[in-house]
Formats: sequence, C-alpha cells, structure tokens
Amino acid sequence: MTVDLAEPAAENAPRPRRPRGIRPTRGYRVFQVVNAVILTAVVFVTLYPFVNILARSLSDEAYIIAGKVNLVPRGFNLDTYRLVMSDPLFWTNYRNTVVYTVVATAVSIVLTTSYAYVLSKKHLKGRGALIGIALFTMFFSGGLIPNYVLVTSLGMKNTIWAIAVPNAISVFNLLVMKAFFESLPVELEEAAAVDGLNTYGILLRIVLPLAKAIVATMVLFYAVAFWNSWFAAFLYLDRQELWPVTVYLRNLIAGATGAENVGAIAEADEVQAEATLKAVTIVLTTLPILLVYPFVQRYFVRGVMLGAVKG
Repeated sequence: MTVDLAEPAAENAPRPRRPRGIRPTRGYRVFQVVNAVILTAVVFVTLYPFVNILARSLSDEAYIIAGKVNLVPRGFNLDTYRLVMSDPLFWTNYRNTVVYTVVATAVSIVLTTSYAYVLSKKHLKGRGALIGIALFTMFFSGGLIPNYVLVTSLGMKNTIWAIAVPNAISVFNLLVMKAFFESLPVELEEAAAVDGLNTYGILLRIVLPLAKAIVATMVLFYAVAFWNSWFAAFLYLDRQELWPVTVYLRNLIAGATGAENVGAIAEADEVQAEATLKAVTIVLTTLPILLVYPFVQRYFVRGVMLGAVKG
C-alpha cells in the first residue's frame, strides 16, 4: 500500500497572507478633511439661494418686508401661488416655454450631431475651413441689429423659429461631440460599410447608439439654455401670448407683472408683496428643470468626459 504524502504537505503549507490595505498618510487624511469642508461650503453656497427663494415664496408679506425670512418660511401661506396660477397668461407662457424648449432642443441636437460627425472625418476636404468657421462664430458675432434685420427679413419674427434657429448650434457643444466621434474606433464604421450601410445608416445604427451619454448631456445643455433664455423672445416676439414664461418673470422683476388680474386683486388688498410674487414665479419656472435634471445627471459626467478626453 502506498501513502500519498502530497496532500498533507499541501495542507500544512503556509497560506499566503492577504495584502493589507494601504493606510492613508497623515497628509492624505488632512486633504480629505479639507476637501470635505470645501465641498460642503460649495454645496451650501449653491443651495442657499434656492432654499431662500422657496422660503420667501411660502412666507407672509409682513415677515418678508421685515426681513425675517431666511431659510425657513414665516407665516406660511399659499395666496401668492393661487394668484400666479390663476393668471391665464402665466399658463399660456408656460406652455410656450415647454414647446419652445422641446422644438429648439430637437433642432439643436440634429444640427449639432450632424455637424460634429462631419467634422470628425479627418479625410474630409475643407474640414479645416469648416472648423475655422465654427470657431470664428464662437468669438465674433454679427451684432444685435444685423441679427434682428436677418431674422425679420427671413420671416421668422413672431414664430418659434426665431427662438430655435439663431441659437441652434453651440460651438462648445459642437467641439465636445466632435471629440467624442473622433474617439470611436474607425474599424466599426469600416465593418458597417462592408456590410452595406451608407453614411446615414452608420450614423443612425452604429454611432448614435454608442453616443447615448454624450447626446443626453447635450440635450441637458440645450434644454437648460433654451428654458432659461428670455432675451431672444423679448427681441423677436411682439405679442404676449407668444412669450415664454421667462419673459413673464422678467416683467415681474422689472416691475410690470404682466398679469391682467393683478391690478383688480391689488385694489382688494389681496396681493402679496412684490418680492413674494417674484419668488413664486421663480419657483414655478425652475421646478421642471430641477425635476428633470436627476434623471439626466447620471449621463452628465460620463458624457462630458467621453467628449473631452480622446483615448
């Protein structure tokens, strides 16, 4: 009978020690504390105006005039919300803002994606000139009066296209998308071309599915820009029923409420302080973007990094 001595030897063999985690140095711990303090301060400074506006919108007029409203509402009331939300013009302008943002963002995404995809092709003749034209418009513009004359002569005044077309392409967004398209492997497009796809098929079926993060980031950039924009509408739209809600808010800040029923209610001494009226409109205007942002935020960092780093 033979005895296998290999197994006992294997059992008695010393087990490898698990690698211990690297202990942070004292300098690294100090960095972590300082970094946490700085980021906490940045978060506080960023959130403070929003919380203050929200508190003012829910506070009573007397406390706002006395300067006693900071982060917590005083004399809780919703009268100003009822006032603003009972104004038909506010809801008309709100609907206009939603329509303008959706249409203008769609136009911008289509044009920016197409332009960036073309510029990413290094074999394209005249590519340098196209990039130069884009960069030139980033630093120089035709001026306010020539732009107004151009939009008017093209028949876009008092239409949605006066909002969507003049600012359809952001050069910064264009360059970020261009860098992302350049980072994609050329072999993917070559294989798709061998399989019979044309240029549009490659873009729609190969490139765009891989560009979901950068496209979502660009949608966020454009949507926020168009939602907050008011000067183009103030310049090119003459009728109140065509204005976005940001112009409604601008009129409140400028002292003209733009609400037809405010004057009648003011005579009955039921109107809240002007500061409360502004705060309520600001809250109602920014609320949709604040609700949408968390769903797009996860694409934000990844999309910008993909477009900004070429690897």
